Amino acid sequence: METILIGLIIPLLGTMLGAAFVFLMKDEMSPRLQKTLLGFASGVMVAASVWSLLIPSMEMAADSGRWSVLPAAVGFLLGICFLLLMDELTPHLHIGTDKPEGPRSHLSRTAMLALAVTIHNLPEGMAVGVVFAGADSGLSGLSLTSALAVSIGIAIQNVPEGAIISMPMRAAGNSKWRSFFIGSLSGAVEPIGGLAIILLASLMTPALPYLLAFAAGAMFYVVIEELIPEASEGEHSNLSTIGFAIGFVLMMVLDVVLG
Repeated sequence: METILIGLIIPLLGTMLGAAFVFLMKDEMSPRLQKTLLGFASGVMVAASVWSLLIPSMEMAADSGRWSVLPAAVGFLLGICFLLLMDELTPHLHIGTDKPEGPRSHLSRTAMLALAVTIHNLPEGMAVGVVFAGADSGLSGLSLTSALAVSIGIAIQNVPEGAIISMPMRAAGNSKWRSFFIGSLSGAVEPIGGLAIILLASLMTPALPYLLAFAAGAMFYVVIEELIPEASEGEHSNLSTIGFAIGFVLMMVLDVVLG
C-alpha cells in the first residue's frame, strides 16, 4: 500500500518541481522551449498509453482469442467520449488564449485556467491509478515496477507542464508564489483521480482491461485536442517533433526496463 501511495504522489511532485521554475527564471518561457516541452509531454503520454495501458489491456483478455481486442477498443472509445463530454460541459480557458471554451459562466479567468488544467491532468492520474490497481490485483502484464515506471514517466512530463502553466501566470502579473501555487494545483487532481480509480477497480476487477484502455483514450484525447495543436502551430514546430520523439522513447524505455 505504501508503494501505491508513493506512486500516486510522484506525478504531483513533478508538477510542483516544474511550477517552481517560476522562482528561477526571470523571463517568460521562450516559444522554442515551450514547443519542445509540449512535444515531449505528448510523446510520454502516447507511449504510456500504448505500452502501459493498451497492450496490457489486450494481454489481460488474451483468453478471448481474436476478441481480446474488444475491451481495449471499447475502453479507448469510452475514454475519448468521457474527455470530450468534460470538455463540452466544463467552462475553461487554455493558457495563451482569451476565448473561453465550454458553457458560458461568470467564473474568473484564474478559475477557468484551473479547470482547463484539471481536465488535462485527470487522465494522467487515472492512468497511474489503474496500472497500480492492476499490479496490486496480480494480473499478468502488470507489476508494481511497471506501475512505478508509468508514475515516473508521468512525473517527468509533468515537470515541463508545471513550468508551462506557472511561467505565463507570472508573466501575466501574478506574484511568484501565486503562480507557483496555481501551477502546483494543476497536478493535485492526479493523485485524487488515481485513488478514485484504484477504489473503483477493487470493486470491479473484471473491468480492469476496460479501465486501462479508458485511461489511454482519455490521454490520447488530451494529446490530440490540446498538446499537439499547441506544439505544431506557428514557428519551431520541428522542435516539438524532436521533443515528441525523445518523450516517446524515454517512456518506452522506462516501461521495458522497469517493467
